[in-house]
Amino acid sequence: MRALCQRVREAHVTVDGTEVARIGQGLLVLLGVFVDDDDTRAARLAEKTLALRVFADAHRPMNRSVVDVSGSLLVVSQFTLAADTSRGNRPGFGKAAPPERARALYERYVEALRERWPQVATGVFGAEMQVTLTNDGPVTILLER
Repeated sequence: MRALCQRVREAHVTVDGTEVARIGQGLLVLLGVFVDDDDTRAARLAEKTLALRVFADAHRPMNRSVVDVSGSLLVVSQFTLAADTSRGNRPGFGKAAPPERARALYERYVEALRERWPQVATGVFGAEMQVTLTNDGPVTILLER
């Protein structure tokens, strides 16, 4: 499982021209699920996401978590994070979990976030989405479990 976390000032998702989610300061999380992922990995990655210290305090530029700054999370499914380009220029997706399994683990990850922090918005799993963000920094961190 991979979570590409971007510190944002704001972010929103639209599907078919309709906004389905919006956040202010926080993290935009693009989540990729792999064939060997399970519920335990999803829960651990959620904990790591919430604890990730990428927000500034008075002493350091990266010392506070999204929880510490009362920020929000916007989680978007992103199967292309499982892309394999080792054999050429066309990505292969054999390591990506099948859609039904990926959806269940995506939902488990979101549930684990919400168990500890209520400010979690989501895109629409499997939909063609447009994601708009104002990256802050920019700061982009890849978490893997």
